[in-house]
Amino acid sequence: MPLEQLREFRTSVYNILGKAKDALFDLMDATLITRSIYAFVELALSPVFRRKWSSVYEAIQDGNPPRTELMKLYIEQLNPTERIILAGDHTART
Repeated sequence: MPLEQLREFRTSVYNILGKAKDALFDLMDATLITRSIYAFVELALSPVFRRKWSSVYEAIQDGNPPRTELMKLYIEQLNPTERIILAGDHTART
């Protein structure tokens, strides 16, 4: 995905999040880069989460992302001519 397309996608996601979108957006980024999550407070310690730790709980409580709109936006990003590769890391924490 070209960088400009990624910027547009992230802007579109941010714009449709609704309430608590700043904290929700940071929370999504923190979730994506945090290796293992055992407690919400770990997300607040992520370098990409720029708010107070209590914002994690407020974002989850107050935010209600429109799932259908988000799913449509995700699907728009798929290119049917490209092979889709999904990857996950399940490395044990030592």
